Amino acid sequence: MEAGLMTIIVPVLNRADVVPRTLSSIAAQTRRPLQLVLVDNGSSDNTVEVLNEFKREHEAPDFEIVITREARHSAGAARNRGLEAARGEWVMFFDSDDTMEPELVESYLATASQCRGEVDVIVVARRAIDTAGNVSLMPLHKHDVLACHLLHSVLATQAFAISRSFLDRCGKWNEELPAWNDLEMGWRILLQGPRIKWIDRQLVNVIASGEASITGTSFHARCGVWEQALDTLTRLTAVSTLHNVRRYLRLIDFRRLSLAATYEHEGHSELAAPLKQQAMQRLGTAWRLRFIMPLLYRHIAAGRRGAARIARLII
Repeated sequence: MEAGLMTIIVPVLNRADVVPRTLSSIAAQTRRPLQLVLVDNGSSDNTVEVLNEFKREHEAPDFEIVITREARHSAGAARNRGLEAARGEWVMFFDSDDTMEPELVESYLATASQCRGEVDVIVVARRAIDTAGNVSLMPLHKHDVLACHLLHSVLATQAFAISRSFLDRCGKWNEELPAWNDLEMGWRILLQGPRIKWIDRQLVNVIASGEASITGTSFHARCGVWEQALDTLTRLTAVSTLHNVRRYLRLIDFRRLSLAATYEHEGHSELAAPLKQQAMQRLGTAWRLRFIMPLLYRHIAAGRRGAARIARLII
């Protein structure tokens, strides 16, 4: 590992039309030296040509660009492939349709330097940009982090940088999960009890890409893959040394309930009903849960927001 070096790992699959925007934001970073590892995940369009052209135009002695390939169509496998080429003391993962502000890497490494080795993970604030161009600020959840990650994905892919030594303790990305793999990876990181620092500035832009995103415009179209991730979280939590395991298992079950309500909202009650029943059975018989959870289910199924905040308070 090279001290003071940040490695940025970006998996890319059929993103020839949008990845130049992401790459431009990386090239604009004020911090050097910098290592960028681009992992083509089996693109069938001209993505590889776009990546090679970017490398020809931008690689410099202080800006190393590595292009590699991962044949298996798995974001986890692609990120793991990128890690094989990573030389940085710090690592960050990024999605191929989002962008970063020019001072993002500089801010990460300045924070790490100020902490003098007393930090493992640095989390940054983000803004969301929808398909109509509307911008909203995404809250930075600094407290009750385990619960907030389960409900709000605090350690989403593009939201953090991690020291390579600590990442090696947490293990590689789960290559078997086709979706919500950052939810699972972030959970494993948090189970290791990292020392976390926060950058309370919106330095990452999470850009909605509609049908081209991993979720597309609906959840029911990929029914089963979300449940697979939640089942994995349940297994990890059940064998963990968390002080209040039961609470976190219930929070995972609330996410099951929330997913069922989302299926209902999308007009697929046949998918919602069995998942709802499973979640309610797992949540237990405490009166406040048996009374309030059906109300939250209807709230989500009606397309309203805010249920996760209520669930975190009562569970």
